[in-house]
Amino acid sequence: MNTNIYRVNAFAQGLTSGNPAYVIQLTNHIQQNEMQEISKELGLPITAFILEQGNDIYNLRWFTPSKEISLCGHGTLASAHIMWEEKDVDVRYPITFMTKSGPLQVKRVEKGIQIAFPTDEPTPVNITSTLQQLINVPIIKAAKNSDRYIIEVADEKLLKEIKPNLSLLATLPVTGLVVTSTSENYDFVSRYFAPKIGIKEDYVTGSAHCGLAPYWSRKLNKKQLYAFQASPRGGELYIDYEDDITYITGQAHTIYKGVFNNKIKNDVNKSVVGNSEIN
Repeated sequence: MNTNIYRVNAFAQGLTSGNPAYVIQLTNHIQQNEMQEISKELGLPITAFILEQGNDIYNLRWFTPSKEISLCGHGTLASAHIMWEEKDVDVRYPITFMTKSGPLQVKRVEKGIQIAFPTDEPTPVNITSTLQQLINVPIIKAAKNSDRYIIEVADEKLLKEIKPNLSLLATLPVTGLVVTSTSENYDFVSRYFAPKIGIKEDYVTGSAHCGLAPYWSRKLNKKQLYAFQASPRGGELYIDYEDDITYITGQAHTIYKGVFNNKIKNDVNKSVVGNSEIN
């Protein structure tokens, strides 16, 4: 049986925007180090691996070129998009992925593909000299959630001018840095930097909005938010914030579909292991 691979742009308005991901539909269990080597070879921000476990249960794992991560919005959106597009699942029904962060439910809604994320509530922190050294513009407010700093700056113009100190950021006890501001066209905009996991600047980060949603919901007194990640590629997100759950919706576009060549397929097949390798 072929091992199919798909390149998808997630949270995209077209074929050249959003965050690119590879989606690989595994036909056998493979080792974690094999998935990591494939992800490194492919070189996109995320490679998502799907494996059906039976009874309509699907395991999903995400790898950057350097590390496996516990939660990825655009990799999840891309994976659900492919499963519906390839008719592995009827588009009328939601998909539940089993992941390292627990079950994630994904469904089709009017504005695109919606993922139900656990909210990652941020807590205000002091604006220290270390935080200010991370960016070259003044900080208005700062917060921290489970694995990210969230820094607010005055406006979208300043946000786009930021040149982060990635070397310093990589030494801090967080995965990454979210910088955010108000916007004329959106409720808020953001950028995300994560050199510790091999991503200097991410294009569109669904999981980062699990912290941005409560942050901006309180500031704007709104539960429904329209956001844009102002990376070089850019991407739009529709957010419905419901306290413990943050629903994030976006569009996805398939760029191409392929099949691993015989050498890679043989290497993968040599690495077949038990269920525990992709739980």
